[in-house]
Amino acid sequence: MLHWLPLLRPLGTGDVCVDVVDALVHAVLCQPARHAVATLDSALHRGLVGASEIAEIFAALPAKYGIVRDLLDGRAESGSETLMRLMVRATGATYELQVVMRGIGRVDLVVDGWLVIECDSEEFHSSWRQQLKDRRRDLALAQRGYVTWRVTAAQIMYQPDEVAAGLRGLLASRRDGRISTGA
Repeated sequence: MLHWLPLLRPLGTGDVCVDVVDALVHAVLCQPARHAVATLDSALHRGLVGASEIAEIFAALPAKYGIVRDLLDGRAESGSETLMRLMVRATGATYELQVVMRGIGRVDLVVDGWLVIECDSEEFHSSWRQQLKDRRRDLALAQRGYVTWRVTAAQIMYQPDEVAAGLRGLLASRRDGRISTGA
């Protein structure tokens, strides 16, 4: 999509980059809505923008983008967490973000009070040492009655339909009290 908008915050002499507010306005226009939410969530989480800048961004966008604003939550620590949160939201399930559990630490999402979803990136979960730590956490969660589902950031980004189907399957199995064998 081509869009040529005047800059909200014009370049100064010697500037080679636009202001983050202008960059985010254009990013929202260029991405699917869910990716725009992830971009803005990341900017909020990293402290690149605050409430006043978010207001400025949405004042510059067409009104139809208001739905994006309603979905923002700067607690997500990665774009994949935001995308997963939006998938969970689409199912109608309840969820909590960045839940701190005594003796375990912080988990990415808790869904319907029983399903812990961890959105694992290669950067933070590829070493054997980290994988052992993750499994210890999963075991401790299981001892408390939680089911842990680990999904990679790459799966969330590049296989969203399969991830959404997995999520729906997990939620349905709990509601129905059964697991499908696929037969």
